[in-house]
Amino acid sequence: MTGLIHPTAIVAPGAAIGAGVRIGPFCTVGPDVSIGEGAELVSHVVVEGHTRIGAGARLFPFATVGMAPQDLKYGGEPTETEIGPRSVLREHVTVHRGTVTGTSITRVGADCLLMAVVHVAHDCAIGNGVVIANNVVMGGHVEIGDNAVIGGAAAIHQFVRIGRLAMVGGVSGVEADIIPFGSVVGNRARLAGLNMVGLRRRGCERAQLHTLRAAFRNLFAGAGVFADRLAETRRRWGEDPLVAEMLAFAEAPSRRGLIRAALVVEADEA
Repeated sequence: MTGLIHPTAIVAPGAAIGAGVRIGPFCTVGPDVSIGEGAELVSHVVVEGHTRIGAGARLFPFATVGMAPQDLKYGGEPTETEIGPRSVLREHVTVHRGTVTGTSITRVGADCLLMAVVHVAHDCAIGNGVVIANNVVMGGHVEIGDNAVIGGAAAIHQFVRIGRLAMVGGVSGVEADIIPFGSVVGNRARLAGLNMVGLRRRGCERAQLHTLRAAFRNLFAGAGVFADRLAETRRRWGEDPLVAEMLAFAEAPSRRGLIRAALVVEADEA
């Protein structure tokens, strides 16, 4: 066993502790836990179950990772939890292990920030670079794509899919899927446009934004049947990679359906 472990911490025999790991006061680490090189458990952190903590991750006081899911069907099966490299879990974050009726693993990707009192339920899959603000709660089986941003106190229904670079406004109740690059707000959440700020920050050029906006307007603010608008959008702009990603997400199988109603259409300037 390597790393710097405070004398008040309890690390079970069998736990794999990487080089340079810091385990602070009153932390508890279970026997099937693996903690990658340079990770830190600040203090009063509990990591249990078959759990992997990535290199350089930081877990702040009273975070709990890998505990049994809040699922009445769960029977103690050895399911898994994974926190990606360099991700940060702030105070009182809870990430529960997966279930055999789901994917058997709950994943948080690399370089994520989960602010205080975020709850990640069983079988959720959170991508890389995701920012989740304080007091966000999600049901089981939620999927969140890379670089999405979830505003404070949002509530996300089980089985919801949130696409890459999407933005969820604070105190939103999300009952259905959000397209990649979409921006939603409200209780219940409605599609308010595209996450233009996030797209610009990720280096999207002006021409790309104009093309994506035109496709978005045609798909979500146009007249007629949605399936016909989707086919027309694919015909007119489907070769653009961002539009193709949005359309593929919209056409993928879904347990919750798609948020469609657009409240706001962005101004022309990019």
